Amino acid sequence: MNNNFSKRLINVCVFAAYKEKMKEISVLSFICSCLYPETRKNIMGDFEDLDIKPINKRASGQAFEVILKPSSPVSEAAHCITSPPKRDLSLDDIQKKLEAAEDRRRSQEASVLRALAEKREHERDVLLKAMEENSNFSRMAEEKLQFKMEQIEENRMAYLAAIMERLQEREKHAQEVRRNKELREEVTA
Repeated sequence: MNNNFSKRLINVCVFAAYKEKMKEISVLSFICSCLYPETRKNIMGDFEDLDIKPINKRASGQAFEVILKPSSPVSEAAHCITSPPKRDLSLDDIQKKLEAAEDRRRSQEASVLRALAEKREHERDVLLKAMEENSNFSRMAEEKLQFKMEQIEENRMAYLAAIMERLQEREKHAQEVRRNKELREEVTA
């Protein structure tokens, strides 16, 4: 397994070196070297760390074998990437950063609290509006019911008064008929 790892590591390193070398070759000159073989001989000799050998021409085009030469200590130093120097932080710088972080935390807390307060205010407004609409609806329903009850009572009283009036008229008519009957009986007797 260790052997496989070392093979993979070598493959990765070779690929990285090949990639770096390909960056050095201009794309245009590489294409020109493929199209014009006589100029290729001049161009191929210019690269010291890279050996390019043409392989027999194939149906799909030309093929090349790219051989990387072992890197020299000078070229390794040129490719070494250095990180930017870290500046030493003083106690004041650390204190300022901590204060800035604390200010950001407080600001974030304040914004969260503001958002919660606005949400609660909105919920309270919605609840108050719902209670007001409910009380308005209840009041309107009660007034409507009261009006209906009054109308029903007035209609009932009018109906009873009409019935009483008819009964009184019948009673008067019945008394009149009785009186007329008595008068006729007296006249005929």
